[in-house]
Parts: sequence; structure tokens; C-alpha cells
Amino acid sequence: MLKQYSLKMPSRVFGGNGSLTEMENIVRGRRIAVFTDKGIEKSGLLDIPLSIAGKAGAQSIILDELPTEPDYMQAQETIGLFRETGAELIVAIGGGSVMDIAKLASIAATDDYTVKDMLDQPLLGKKQIETLLIPTTAGTGSEATPNSIVAVPEKELKVGIVNPEMLADSVILDSSMIKKLPLKIAAATGIDALAHAIECFTSNKANPFSNLFAMEALKLIFGNIERACMDPEAIQEKDNMLMAAFYGGVAITSSGTTGVHALSYPLGGKYHIAHGVSNAMLLLPVMHFNKDACLDEFEQIYDAVMPAASGAIGKEEKAEAVLERMEQIIRCLEIPSSLSEFRIRENDLGTLVEAGMQVTRLLENNRKKITPEDARKIYQKIL
Repeated sequence: MLKQYSLKMPSRVFGGNGSLTEMENIVRGRRIAVFTDKGIEKSGLLDIPLSIAGKAGAQSIILDELPTEPDYMQAQETIGLFRETGAELIVAIGGGSVMDIAKLASIAATDDYTVKDMLDQPLLGKKQIETLLIPTTAGTGSEATPNSIVAVPEKELKVGIVNPEMLADSVILDSSMIKKLPLKIAAATGIDALAHAIECFTSNKANPFSNLFAMEALKLIFGNIERACMDPEAIQEKDNMLMAAFYGGVAITSSGTTGVHALSYPLGGKYHIAHGVSNAMLLLPVMHFNKDACLDEFEQIYDAVMPAASGAIGKEEKAEAVLERMEQIIRCLEIPSSLSEFRIRENDLGTLVEAGMQVTRLLENNRKKITPEDARKIYQKIL
């Protein structure tokens, strides 16, 4: 555990069903650029926010050409379009990719540097425009983090640009925005939140701040994720999952993810597997690998989130119980379980391992050292 640590969060956070009305005071009389995507627009999720903005006298310019898994060139293209709007406020309404590119735009509205420059020098960026982030999934936690993930095609990898200037000025967590989320997306993003929480809790950078938020996220996820994903009317459970995702994002900001995310980046960068799905597939293999180095942490999780099952059992049994509960969640939500479903074969593993081992920023956080041989065995478990 770190001996020195810090906590940084968005300036204002509004939560609970109906909290979207807070948008009115934030956008009043302003020219706003709304970052979103075609799927969000088609679903009708933009209707209420745009209506609120209109009533508040705001002028909205829609930027809806964002791809699902953007690379740094596509991000730069979108930022170029944004700069032409002359907007004074960015409002991001969408999932992780939408919010990530919106955050990048808030620090890249200048000719002094590009997104490509920030791949190597992320701290070049300085906040130039205010942001309001409204997530439409309960999982990525992007609304809470200073991170933006973009693909780098020439490396067949995803890379995280991390800069505290990207922290949101305002966040709205309203379950009405995730009520109609398809099960497939709700499940993948929900497991992403689970990965954030348990990785941060077991990270080499774990600290009292990150542990507080990660543990609260785990309590909410273990108790709510199945119903929140599967029942459109489960408003309280959806509220809880939005809060859990946010808590997981705060934990990332203070601590950091580990081997699960490190090994998942090549799956997204090369094979375009959805981020939440690749994390869900790797979550159990990596956590089983880490188990003997994280018995104390698994015991704490067991005692906090599985109190009804508490009894005179040892750390090993408690760790297994936590892993079994995660497996139950993943199985219930019908997450893909095999890389072969994505046409990945044994002879592809060398490339995956090579790419995964480049993600040293996250591998260094992993409590147990992952060697190339270890990475190959982890991938083989899900082949």
C-alpha cells in the first residue's frame, strides 16, 4: 500500500433518478457542444437533455460521429470539428469512448500540441473548456477519471492518456439515462466497473482513499449488478450501479488498474473486442493468478460484501468464495468466455503477449509480477 497518496475528483457530482434537471443551471444561456454517438441519438436519450438545454436558453451543437472504439487520429478529427463550433461548454452524453474524447477535447483545443503528441507526453494538455459528463452506461467510470483511452493502430494497442486536467467540472448520474440499456452493453460495462474496483483494491498503488471507494463499489456491484442489468424497471439497482461505476472511477484516479486491463488492451486494439467484454474475459484468470499475493485483500472483500456467508473459514476459502461469486455474475450475464469466439487462435498469442507486455503503466501496478510466460498462460485459459 502506498504511504503517500492523493484524491482528485470532479468538482460537482449530481446523482439520483431525476438529477438530470441539474443540467439546466449548468448550461443556461451558453453555447454548448454535445459529444455523443449515433446509437445514443437513435435511442432517444438525447431528447430530454436537449429539451432541458433549450429551455435554459442554451444553443446546442451536436457532434455525433464518434466511433465506438476511437483511435487517436479519429479523436483528433472530432476535436477539429469541435474547435469549429466556438462552444464554451462541452456536454458529453454517452459511454466511455464518448466521454474520453470529450475530455481530450477539453485540453486539446489548441494548435500547440495534438492527441498524438499526448500519447508520449500526456501532461502537455491544459484545461481550456469546461466539461459536463452524463454517462449512459454504468461501468466505465470515465466520468470520474482523468484518463482517456484511444487506440494506436500502428501498435495494435490501446493507450491511456492520463492528465489531471481532464477531470470533469460537473457530472450527472441519472438512472433514467441507463434504463433502456441493452443487456449486452449493461453486462459488459457493469463487469468493467467490477474490474476497476477489485483491481484498484489489489493494486500496488492501493491506499486508504482508493480502498474506501473501491470497497463501496464492490458492495454495490455484488448486491445489484444482475438485477440492474436484466430488469429495465430496477431503478434503485441502476442508481446503485451508476454510483458504483463512479466510485470505481474515483478509485482508479487514486490507485490504478492492473493486469486485467493491461492484457485486455491488445484485445481491443488488435481485435476490436469491446473493452468491457475483454476485461470480463480476463478478470477471473488474472485474479486467480494474483490470488496467493492478495489473500488479505480477498478476505477483506469477503467479510465486507458476503456477510451472510461469514463463518470460521480461512483466507484461502474466502478468496475462493469471492472468485466464485464473480464467476457467478459473469455467467449470469452471459459474457463471452472464449477468445475463439473472436477468431483468435493459438498462433495469435505471441502477438498478444508482446503487445500486452508493453502496457507497463498497468503491469507495474499488479501485485504479482506477470512475465511473458505468465501472460501467455493467462490468455490460453480463455482461448
